[in-house]
Amino acid sequence: MKEVKENEAIRREPSKGRVTAYIVCWLLGNGCLFGWNSLLTIEDYFSVVFAAYHPTRVFTLVYQPFALITIFILTHFEARVNTRLRILTGYSLFFLLVLLIPILDLATSGRGGIGPYVGTCILVAGFGIADAHVQGGMFGEVSFMHASYVQAFSAGLAASGAITSAIRFICKASFPNTKSGLRKITFFFISAFFELLCILLYAYVFPRLQIVKYYRSRAAAEGSMTVAADLAAGGASSSEYEKDVEKPVQLQQRLTIRQLIAKNADYAFAIFVVYTLSLSIFPGFLSEDTGQHHLGSWYAITLIALFNVGDLLGRCIILIKRLRFSSRPGLVIAALSRLVFIPAFYFTAKYGSQGWMIMLCLLLGLSNGYLTVSIFVGAPKGYLGPEQNALGNILTLFLLLGLFAGVTLDWLWLIGKGW
Repeated sequence: MKEVKENEAIRREPSKGRVTAYIVCWLLGNGCLFGWNSLLTIEDYFSVVFAAYHPTRVFTLVYQPFALITIFILTHFEARVNTRLRILTGYSLFFLLVLLIPILDLATSGRGGIGPYVGTCILVAGFGIADAHVQGGMFGEVSFMHASYVQAFSAGLAASGAITSAIRFICKASFPNTKSGLRKITFFFISAFFELLCILLYAYVFPRLQIVKYYRSRAAAEGSMTVAADLAAGGASSSEYEKDVEKPVQLQQRLTIRQLIAKNADYAFAIFVVYTLSLSIFPGFLSEDTGQHHLGSWYAITLIALFNVGDLLGRCIILIKRLRFSSRPGLVIAALSRLVFIPAFYFTAKYGSQGWMIMLCLLLGLSNGYLTVSIFVGAPKGYLGPEQNALGNILTLFLLLGLFAGVTLDWLWLIGKGW
């Protein structure tokens, strides 16, 4: 019955702006993690400058608590938050922080030390706050739209990692393998350009697309208050689509946050497990614990790049109908089965060749991306617009909980190495 209603809703959708909305969602996802992935892909430089402080592990550990606290607050008050202001604040903060990273490095002449390290950590904490504003807000928005927009935004998140890795390869190949050569971090300014582009796209292009107006108006007609500012920016109102809503607004009772968590505990648990496992290996273990190989200083950034490429491919597989996976118990089992990666990475780092490690990184990313999109696409089905928005925020909260658990467990790899 739900599928019939969904098909009827799709037929009523305006066709104008569908492709443009998909592209914009992809770009917005890209901008959400472009700055953070720039930090990860330059780990070879920070590992030299801040060699005594385990920067790849510490940066992720600093990033996550601030992201987690912010998303917890925003999820609790999601029904009353102005989504437009929230997302624009997040992208603006990303833009400012991405510019400050290279400025701090230039101001200190790349000398390292505790002062520049603490300053960099403060900027990294800001990235966590910005991420919570953007990622939770955008996943909430696309959750009450067509599933393809969830996939587009999610694929954009992964694409940012692949693109920054490619840019880092170019920079590394173009300059000598010295501290001065590694310090060529001009791609942070490329990141700043992407963040500025996202601000303009979300502020002026996205709200004016006919298909976006349609979904936001439906959500407003179903009782959502978070889209009011975006509707005003796009020149639309909820009254245009009240005929598409099954019940009058005054008779609708949306589920509370607690009720939604209870009904979707399996999805929340699955996304938590997926990111706990992934971040217990990526990027700290890949950067510091895989040993020395023929690729030398290229080895760690190659492994990170392959994870990012696999993650992107995994988020695109869902576009092939035959390869879609929607079984709720199956998603939980698949998430738990990835725990086999822990012994696999341990024994490969200790006894295996770099070819096996490269394959494992690709598989880790592939499974991470595929399960992420499957969970975020499956959970919102069958709910009202305000509930779908809340679910997008809830799943992002559990995703960030998994990230925090993962980066904390990542330190266990250092047992027996002087700790």
